Amino acid sequence: MIDKSQIKKVVLAYSGGLDTSIIIPWLKENYNNCEVIAVSGNVGQADELEGLEEKAKKTGASKLYVLDLTEEYVDDYIIPCLKAGAKYEEYLLGTSHARPVIAKGLVEVALKEGADAICHGCTGKGNDQVRFELAIKHFAPDMPIIAPWREWSIKSREEEIEYAEAHNVPLKINRETNYSKDKNLWHLSHEGLDLEDTGNEPQYETPGFLEMGVSPLQAPDVPTYIELDFVQGVPTALNGRNMTAKEIILKLNEIGGANGIGLLDIVENRLVGMKCRGVYETPGGAILYAAHDYLETVCLDKMTQHKKAELSITFGELVYNGQWFTPLREALSAFVDKTQEAVNGKVKLKLYKGNIIKAGVWSPNSLYSEAIATFGESDYNQKDAEGFINLYGLPIKVKAMVDQGKL
Repeated sequence: MIDKSQIKKVVLAYSGGLDTSIIIPWLKENYNNCEVIAVSGNVGQADELEGLEEKAKKTGASKLYVLDLTEEYVDDYIIPCLKAGAKYEEYLLGTSHARPVIAKGLVEVALKEGADAICHGCTGKGNDQVRFELAIKHFAPDMPIIAPWREWSIKSREEEIEYAEAHNVPLKINRETNYSKDKNLWHLSHEGLDLEDTGNEPQYETPGFLEMGVSPLQAPDVPTYIELDFVQGVPTALNGRNMTAKEIILKLNEIGGANGIGLLDIVENRLVGMKCRGVYETPGGAILYAAHDYLETVCLDKMTQHKKAELSITFGELVYNGQWFTPLREALSAFVDKTQEAVNGKVKLKLYKGNIIKAGVWSPNSLYSEAIATFGESDYNQKDAEGFINLYGLPIKVKAMVDQGKL
């Protein structure tokens, strides 16, 4: 239990959204009018950072740190997941792999400021509370953590809005458009409201619902071709232009969004045990995953490709479950990095009304040989298959002979 009398300074993970906005006055009311230092990790949420300092101070924070984590987020979290092919039930981990880098920044500020505790606005129903707190424990194992949703009497987002209105906390939302959203340079998630009924179709065509792109129905009637270059599994160029991975993601978000790419409607199994429905926009990410997977089909040998696919499930679960800073995740990343040494080349894709269509792949490390695989004349000796089948099928033959009493 936290000794509230000892809490004089708190570092708050601050987004400026509904939850964290009301937490500032709540902390001051319930923790001895403590000093609240707001920290916002910039992972590419763009316009959501506008006016944040004024809002934070107006609601009671003593100061606001805005940490530019975008390059670190891309290079140290997104790219390792891309190279691993890590997903969680089709979800491309947009919220999941942003949390550890933000938590790392929180701890750095908390230690610099001599804070007595770190606070976050994650609900007791969600996964993010686990992701934040496991990362905090990794960097500051003795740091007290305050989670208001596990303390206060507020039960719903409607009650949060009432609290905000009573405490003159400015809000950009209203009761009708109060989706729970998480946005960064990789994705945008939507939860709540009409999406809580799994029988409701997402409002893809409703103006304002999608923010990173358009519905496939509203996409152009002509396809868009793109080419991506990879070096050791890392994207290095788009349409012949060398770019950083961050620049490529941002540009692919534009291109993919305009073509209705990257929409996912999923009922996922949360870490805390319940199923929850979410709609995700990940246009650039969906393109990169498709291109990387396409390139691997020609660069990886069969056994490595299959084992990597198995381990990608474990990798995705570790990231989703907040276990980024664990020996197993680090070991899997080492394995993945080894597999990526030969994942070099170019991929061509056709984007059309929500579809990602393969249009060509080239690699100096390609294991595909047209001379061997051709249906035309080749040096492949088809008679070799006879001996192979006899040996490969020997266990089946012996078992059948035993069952028939012939051995």
